[in-house]
Amino acid sequence: MSRFNCLLLFLQFLGVSQAYAQDSLASSLLWKISGQDIAEPSYLFGTIHIIPAEDYFLPKGTVESFKNSKTLFMELDLSGAGDFENMLPIMDKIFMENDTTLADLLTPEEYMTVSEYMEQMGLPMMFFEKMKPMFLSAMASPEMNPANLQNGSVKSYEMEFAEMAKSQNKNLKGLETVEFQLSLFDQIPYATQAKLMVDAFKATDKQTGELDKLVEIYKSQNLNLLQSAIEEGDDGLRPYMAILLNNRNRSWIPVMQKNMAQGSCFFAVGAGHLGGPNGIIKLLKELNYKVEPIAQ
Repeated sequence: MSRFNCLLLFLQFLGVSQAYAQDSLASSLLWKISGQDIAEPSYLFGTIHIIPAEDYFLPKGTVESFKNSKTLFMELDLSGAGDFENMLPIMDKIFMENDTTLADLLTPEEYMTVSEYMEQMGLPMMFFEKMKPMFLSAMASPEMNPANLQNGSVKSYEMEFAEMAKSQNKNLKGLETVEFQLSLFDQIPYATQAKLMVDAFKATDKQTGELDKLVEIYKSQNLNLLQSAIEEGDDGLRPYMAILLNNRNRSWIPVMQKNMAQGSCFFAVGAGHLGGPNGIIKLLKELNYKVEPIAQ
């Protein structure tokens, strides 16, 4: 699992939300896109980035829809995520600018909280002093422990789809770049990031319970209920909604349009991007595409 993609789980399932519109969506994670200049349908699937292995499932019609698609699009192209040489040029982007350190942003008590948490995770604090707090928070989340993926206790929908694409010789592309995702950190003040990080580390047990709840809702495929559950989270990131979610949705639409016109695509993105007044489904419908749920 790419460390950079960990941000997505942190954003979508630990407090980022959209104000949900009156329009209600059918309970489905899988949607068919047709109309306009599309000669053959494309598909939209809402993922949860990490899920316990026993809860992993593919809704009815997913395997067939995937097989009928020419290209897999995810938020990031994960095909080179394990190649350190590919990541090396952007590693400096995970660190704060102007020699800012966590000690500059935290009180002594807060610094101790973070340091103790990191030590419990087996991550010596001395190596992370200059890391952007939101990246550090996502990376150090227990749900992001790579050992859980290696031992099979959790699954990643992105990694599963990437393996399916490889086995079926499908093209794999990303809707945005790692550089772009990392740039999102630069649009949120470090002090705000630090506060969110401390709050997250203090509430690990509570967050685990919230994630368990969200997994159960995800399994129900009820996007309306999922949206409501997300809105009950922390308000700390709400002022940055346009940056973290809505603007990204809108930037994906032209990419989707261009590629759907060239052949059938399977778009797998976080379920938090599908619904709401600024969600992908509504944006596509506004452009007169036909977006239909595929029954559970």
